[in-house]
Amino acid sequence: QVQLVESGGGLVQPGGSLRLSCAASGRTFSTYIMGWFRQAPGKEREFVGTISRNGGTQYYADSVKGRFTISRDNAKDTVYLQMNSLKPDDTAVYYCAADTAFRLYSVRLDDYAYWGQGTQVTVSS
Repeated sequence: QVQLVESGGGLVQPGGSLRLSCAASGRTFSTYIMGWFRQAPGKEREFVGTISRNGGTQYYADSVKGRFTISRDNAKDTVYLQMNSLKPDDTAVYYCAADTAFRLYSVRLDDYAYWGQGTQVTVSS
């Protein structure tokens, strides 16, 4: 079993930055592929980005590429999502998720077996 807890959400003005954290417990963190997803009101949950087990590979949705960066610290069992140049369209609940299968990374929501509770990010002036 894997437990994930996100933190760092909040209200930020357009053009601002936020850093989300996701702390994991329950199994060896370095064995998980980690992903970030988001869900805006009235919309389906969508892929934001993913990072491989050793952090060497990241992949992002086109909508956030160049603005968001995923990193992980396996010694701290934590994955991060640095969000810069935030836009009102980035407003959503952000979720981290863990994929324990044997692959490099995944963009598919259904591949992730474990999910956090989500943290709200609101971009507004």
